[in-house]
Amino acid sequence: MNTIITVRVIPRAGRSGLAGMRGDAYLVRLNAPPVDGAANSELLEVLAGALGIPKRAVTIVTGEKSRTKKLRVDGLTAVQVTTLLSGTS
Repeated sequence: MNTIITVRVIPRAGRSGLAGMRGDAYLVRLNAPPVDGAANSELLEVLAGALGIPKRAVTIVTGEKSRTKKLRVDGLTAVQVTTLLSGTS
């Protein structure tokens, strides 16, 4: 099972982490700058940590050089992803 989610990243933030929603996208603050893939790598780490899955289970589908990205999450349903990222159980 694969789930596609939309995220909007804010690079060079004070600290990394989820910051709620902006429209239909999850807002993710990243400490890393958008240079040499550092922000993308950190994005995958932050989301994998929040979802409790390995980093390899999250991949960027579109928007590698954009602030708005579509990511594929392997192994979780859309309901599970929504529940984990919204902080409800």
